[in-house]
Amino acid sequence: MIKNYWNKGKKQKTITIIGALVLLIALFVLRDDYQPALLFVRKFIFIILLSGIVLFLGLRKFRNSPTTGGRLGILVVLLVFFGIFYAVGWHFKMYDYMKTYNVFNNLNKTEIHELPLTQNERIQPLRNVFSMANESVGETKDVSLPHLVRIGNENKWTMAIQPTEKYMWQGMTDNTEEVFAVSSTTPFPRFSSENRIPVTFSIGESLKFSRNTYNAVVQRFNFFQLFSMEPSDTYYMKNDSGKWVQVVSLIKWKGFLFPYPTFGGVMVIDSGEHDFNDYIERILIGKGTYVSPEDMNKYPFLIGQNTLAEKVSRLQAESLKFLGGFSDPLPWNMETAVKIPNLADDQNQQPFVTDFNFTDTNTNAYSGLYHWFGLEPVGNERTSLTYSVFVPADGSNNFYYYDHASKKEGYAGVSAMPLKVIESRKEFDWSVNKPVEFRPYIKDIAGRKRLFFLGTISAIREGSDNFDGSATPDLALVDSEYRDVVWIDVKHPSQWDKTVYDQLNEAWRSSEKIGYYYAEETKTIDMVEQPKDTINVIPQIDKKAEEIARLQRQLDSLRASNN
Repeated sequence: MIKNYWNKGKKQKTITIIGALVLLIALFVLRDDYQPALLFVRKFIFIILLSGIVLFLGLRKFRNSPTTGGRLGILVVLLVFFGIFYAVGWHFKMYDYMKTYNVFNNLNKTEIHELPLTQNERIQPLRNVFSMANESVGETKDVSLPHLVRIGNENKWTMAIQPTEKYMWQGMTDNTEEVFAVSSTTPFPRFSSENRIPVTFSIGESLKFSRNTYNAVVQRFNFFQLFSMEPSDTYYMKNDSGKWVQVVSLIKWKGFLFPYPTFGGVMVIDSGEHDFNDYIERILIGKGTYVSPEDMNKYPFLIGQNTLAEKVSRLQAESLKFLGGFSDPLPWNMETAVKIPNLADDQNQQPFVTDFNFTDTNTNAYSGLYHWFGLEPVGNERTSLTYSVFVPADGSNNFYYYDHASKKEGYAGVSAMPLKVIESRKEFDWSVNKPVEFRPYIKDIAGRKRLFFLGTISAIREGSDNFDGSATPDLALVDSEYRDVVWIDVKHPSQWDKTVYDQLNEAWRSSEKIGYYYAEETKTIDMVEQPKDTINVIPQIDKKAEEIARLQRQLDSLRASNN
């Protein structure tokens, strides 16, 4: 058809050339719009090829069949094939099953036999921080979802103050001009003054068109990356020069038969204002500096940082269900199959980004931020803690797990925690107060490491979907082994371990035959001993008293004789 149109004349040739150029420019400039379709083909390439081959052969057989009955039979076979294909692959989730198995086979798994200690405990849950941040901005501003990152030697919640998505004009014209960075270890996060950092980004999560973070990063991909990479979470942190940058976590899809997601590195976007040169760069080649997983160690600010997409770490943790073999997670086995528990009232599901100290675990793992998972048996009525999973948050090719089940520790899992807390404080109105985000709290108390779950009580208004952050939230520590709930003072973290010991030490001594800890010795300080008088004092004799006593004795004697 195009050839016939081309041969009609000079005008048609000109129109064809111009149309082809416009199409090529559109394909180049608008690649961020159609890239999801390319990625879809990459994810399901095996399914698409298999379906296409079966459909092609079936239709060719259909056309060559001389009888109506034969053609109807071919159509029935095709319908049955694709029906079974859909039922097995999607309804019974065998496609996801195979994808997860591929993840398991490519994990660099290491079993640890000593739990790491937690450090730099974060007080506020993510949703409380998000709620309080939104209380501190105006009508035309939104706050991006907080992420826990390392800023210098401190862990902080960082989020962008960006133009609101409710008003399109701000998204097209304004920049992201401020970033919140509040400490995660304080019960009193402040969203003003020094924690509200002025920094301008022409690229943002809520901005429109080419200024949107997703679009700008996709535009930066090369031809092959368009088929295998996708942007994920966006983090705000300082680079090695001390300047604020956006770090976009990338997901890379690997494999052919059943492609699976892996950590694909990051795209680092520098700060800067929107101008014409910036616009041309975004349209043509996108924004950002790509850092591959192999080159992450060349950037100190990315080492031990939180840059791993939670979509990847969740699938890695879930794949641990294949530890018992390929067939173990199937419905008729389930001996060692596990799941990631999801709590209905918790708006922030696992993983929980936690700071761990691996110094005394006999591993090469770094001490810092990890994605933590507490895996439990697949049954709804089983809430025991089966595995603790530690996925390095910087995306390094390591995966650590601790097997609680094989050690027969009998720990309660995350799913059991809300009811323990509710039972311990029956006076609370639990219809508007929710115990949420039970992250691990592992400390060396009374002679050994003990695993607790640290939960926060968050309030929620009736008819609302968002938690209301409190500057002084109620905190509870639940002993995973003894199932006891210890309510702790959020304002005095240094006293938490002693508070736990004071409540549980008698139970521990009775069960474990341990000694006494936290004993307070009292000493007499600066007490001056009173000097003793070395001179013997001669007692004074009262003569009148002695005479009265003598006369009294005589009187008693006369009375006795008369009787």
